[in-house]
Amino acid sequence: MSDDRALDIRIERMRPADLDAVLDIERASFHTPWSRQAFLHELERNRVAVLWVARAGRSDDAGVPATVVGYLCLWVVADEVHITNLAVDPAWRGEGIARLLLGTLLVHHRDTGARRAFLEVRPDNVEARRLYQGLGFREVGRRRGYYVDTGEDALLLEARLDEGPLAEGMTSDPSARRNPSVG
Repeated sequence: MSDDRALDIRIERMRPADLDAVLDIERASFHTPWSRQAFLHELERNRVAVLWVARAGRSDDAGVPATVVGYLCLWVVADEVHITNLAVDPAWRGEGIARLLLGTLLVHHRDTGARRAFLEVRPDNVEARRLYQGLGFREVGRRRGYYVDTGEDALLLEARLDEGPLAEGMTSDPSARRNPSVG
């Protein structure tokens, strides 16, 4: 993928019309993917859930939205963010989309009052763990038997949003990063 393509990434709220693309990415990314109903529940009924997509390119003249290349789902509860789902289209992996999504949205929620973020990750997911560590996440526990498909444990990671890489290296001004906007 060319760097030019990565420069035109927009982060926007997910909407039901995005679900076909999101589900394609979800199925390509996970052995036990979320269902359409699970995403709809998060979008329409879960009042603490906030779902985002990364779009590549611009909307066309007919108003057709740009291509969804990744997504991030999270819950905001009091002063905490809990990352529930994150994936990038396999054709766009290695372009920094996951870092852009997660970093931008953690800074956004930090700037609106969140102090900590949590997520679970499979111990053997080395790429994801490297991404999370680069954004200041550290292991704080283990959830035994967390993954129902394999019975595998999950590592519980935490990031302090007011210290480390998120406090030092990132800004809430989206124009200061590769992402031209968060809408």
